[in-house]
Amino acid sequence: MDLAAASDAPLIAEVDMGADSLAPTVRATVVQASTVFYDTPATLDKAERLLAEAASYGSQLVVFPEAFVGGYPRGSSFGVTIGHRTDKGKEEFRKYHAAAIDVPDVLEKKELSRKAVRGNLKVSDSEEEETVLMQSGFTSLVWKIPNAHACIRAHPTARSEVDRLAAMAGKYKVYLVMGVIEREGYTLYCTVLFFDSQGHFLGKHRKVMPTALERIIWGFGDGSTVPVFETPIGKIGAAICWENRMPLLRTAMYGKGIEIYCAPTADARDVWQASMTHIALEGGCFVLSANQFCRRKDYPPPPDYVFQGIKEDLTPDSVVCAGGSVIISPTGTVLAGPNYEGEALISADLDLGDIARAKFDFDVVGHYSRSEVFSLTVRDHPTRPVSFTSASGKIVGSHI
Repeated sequence: MDLAAASDAPLIAEVDMGADSLAPTVRATVVQASTVFYDTPATLDKAERLLAEAASYGSQLVVFPEAFVGGYPRGSSFGVTIGHRTDKGKEEFRKYHAAAIDVPDVLEKKELSRKAVRGNLKVSDSEEEETVLMQSGFTSLVWKIPNAHACIRAHPTARSEVDRLAAMAGKYKVYLVMGVIEREGYTLYCTVLFFDSQGHFLGKHRKVMPTALERIIWGFGDGSTVPVFETPIGKIGAAICWENRMPLLRTAMYGKGIEIYCAPTADARDVWQASMTHIALEGGCFVLSANQFCRRKDYPPPPDYVFQGIKEDLTPDSVVCAGGSVIISPTGTVLAGPNYEGEALISADLDLGDIARAKFDFDVVGHYSRSEVFSLTVRDHPTRPVSFTSASGKIVGSHI
């Protein structure tokens, strides 16, 4: 179903409600839908319709595909050949850059005192909550954060796309995992954003290794954005598309205790399902893989947008990404999907007891590890191309 054209029509949701009613459960949804290409406001409108629909089915966690906001530029070469870049390709990048979104910094609690001195940020603590009021150059905003451990961010006066996504998560009371194209200066990143059900922006994961021609348009993430967030519904993290094939990245996430492993992707091939099943079994975690379902008409028409490397002639209804979104349990059981039929909300009840049951057999960073033989070191600090040393001796980074 084309939601861009039929915005009021609900999707037919695939829902598996077969979890043990006596065990703690979380209802999760993976969204399979296309971006409104080069139109970020319309994409956000579509995201809200989908989120509202998922929430109406009782979903507590909703995962969107890779690059849903900003778009996955399937079939585009951006006019690049070795040693040459065309003017048309440069203009295409300009439009793609304009459709990307800025992502504010996330401030950990330990940073607040320094920010309060420099930025007129007022901070008050109590035993149960921390209230942060951002003033003087920022939109006034009060967040009450249980146990004072959540992440906090400052934002400019203009309401950003991240603000809107946070508001959606809070409005529909869901944990939201959203694939976006992030813009930092003139470098783009393929990024996943995390929001809690109270409308707080928790943080982000930048794709550490873009695939093939993606490397000409996306920068590389570093070890500072490989988070796993501890939430009341489980420990949530994400790896994007083919970085799911990187064993050391997966091991780092297992080491952080991931329980709900989100895998936004652009890979609709059948073999992707084998990777998702393997990760569920290897990590003893739930795997939620969300992919777009796109037809040629979901992209701008030629000559504005031309698909390269496609042998057959494409009609407006030709499928250029067939989805395959899926939810898999820690035991390797497919709970919902894969769906190759069209746009859909694919949902399942996650029996959290399955995590312990699976890890009784195999705990890859626990009783089934050999740390005296094999170990992994992760550099989890930001890497910066330029650092400035201030008069106080503090090193200030520029352009992470």
